[in-house]
Amino acid sequence: MSAFKYSLNSSTIKPAPVIEKIHVAATAGYSAIELWHDDLDRHVAEGGTLQDVRKALDDTGLEVPTTVMLKGWCLPDGPEYEAGIAECRRRLEQSVIVGAKHAVAGPPHDTVDYELAGRRYRELLEMGIEMGVRPAMEYLGIARDINSIADALEIMERSGHPEATIVLDPFHDFRGGAGPEDIARLKAEQIAVCHFDDAPADPPASEQRDPDRVMPGEGVIDLQRVLTLLRQVGYSGWISLELFREDLWQRDPLEVARLGLERMRAVCEA
Repeated sequence: MSAFKYSLNSSTIKPAPVIEKIHVAATAGYSAIELWHDDLDRHVAEGGTLQDVRKALDDTGLEVPTTVMLKGWCLPDGPEYEAGIAECRRRLEQSVIVGAKHAVAGPPHDTVDYELAGRRYRELLEMGIEMGVRPAMEYLGIARDINSIADALEIMERSGHPEATIVLDPFHDFRGGAGPEDIARLKAEQIAVCHFDDAPADPPASEQRDPDRVMPGEGVIDLQRVLTLLRQVGYSGWISLELFREDLWQRDPLEVARLGLERMRAVCEA
């Protein structure tokens, strides 16, 4: 029996329409699905509504741990920031309609002013919470500055907000080089979701990108250490399969989703 709950990040079956993704996740046996705003926008552009998406979620009983992602929130004052925060508000409105608990706040890829980032993250949190959804701080292994748990945690701490949360990801811990040990610094309630994935031995970690990710248990990341740390801080929330593989996108989405859940269970329930 797993201590965790299983979710599918819809990037794993990217080409499928969003309603199909929801039904695939439910049929495969997941309890939740992370939705991308690009998919929601595409659904609306093709004549659908966000209410259609919410109905599909309600009909299948799936929860939505996060929507992905918020960008343009960590900028100095000016027209670019105003445009970015307006888009964040629009996306947060989508998050509320589909019933998401959190929205992933993607970090800048370049140099970051941590004082500004802390202030901006607090402002983003306050906006989201007022609307009914909590933006969660993400770090990216490919980013110049915010590429580790410690980096994201510094921004959370600088925000001074009691509801600051983080999105964990073993691949980004591996790619960024810091590893997962700083999970021990977190409280369970600070973790919005833990993305789940693995990485191959080659190419070197410093050269890997999202498409290099592999199914849990097929790579070299010490996922048992990640799970041990999560259990030690009392986390029993969402473990969410997040892959970006072209070869998987070309296969039957239900087959991929079932395989992914099987691999996650094999690792998490070992």
